[in-house]
Amino acid sequence: MSTDPISKRSQTDWQRLEAMTDEDIDFSDCPEITPEQFAKGVVRRGLPVAKNKAQVTLRVDSEVLEWFKSQGRGYQTQINMLLKAYMEAHR
Repeated sequence: MSTDPISKRSQTDWQRLEAMTDEDIDFSDCPEITPEQFAKGVVRRGLPVAKNKAQVTLRVDSEVLEWFKSQGRGYQTQINMLLKAYMEAHR
């Protein structure tokens, strides 16, 4: 598999974006975030990176993997968090 980007030339009109003000941005297709959604958010930026992660091959049921993937980006992190919580609960 190639690691080269599909296109080396950005098609984004950066000058137009830089000239936009906050009022110019159309949020009509973005639903408002509820307090419940906000409470479930996880901020990772600025946090120290876990140093002890190891890449493994793990066999799980297909339906389990598909369910985690259907939850969106970060599904591997979610699996790790659940395994860590289980480990800590059984120490």
